[in-house]
Amino acid sequence: MVIRYSKLLLTAAIALFASLVSFGNITDYGSNFAFVQHVLLMDTIFPTATIQYRAIDSVAVHHAVYIFIIALETLTAVLCWVGAWRMFRGRYASAAEFNRRKHMAIAGLTLGFLVWQVGFMSVGGEWFGMWMSEQWNGVASAFQFFATIGIVLIYVAQRDGDIGDLA
Repeated sequence: MVIRYSKLLLTAAIALFASLVSFGNITDYGSNFAFVQHVLLMDTIFPTATIQYRAIDSVAVHHAVYIFIIALETLTAVLCWVGAWRMFRGRYASAAEFNRRKHMAIAGLTLGFLVWQVGFMSVGGEWFGMWMSEQWNGVASAFQFFATIGIVLIYVAQRDGDIGDLA
């Protein structure tokens, strides 16, 4: 029973995190938009970098990308909240039922992993060279986020036995 509570609480913790990130991006749109804009403009990477041809200078695209990021963060939060709630409601259910109730949580955790690993580490960090920027480098934070989410995802995805089983 403790493991079931642990899994639903860790999922809820990620839901809270994604909710706060999404809320911050919405309520402080300008500050966080500047981050996305500088990454896409590639205006603070090494001046001798030969990848600057990848820069996007369209403000409309900057807003579209930022809104897409916010939507994915929000969806991550919603899926994780729903997943935690479904696990909570099934905490006394059979192992098979409880395992079925984890699907939304697993979807939310997977999406969160992809947002920060693919979106920020791969696309932002590598494609747009965010790692080269002293001021607009979110690689370390993104790594912390996706690593934490990944650990929770692995834990939650492990199959659960019936209540009282030690295995």
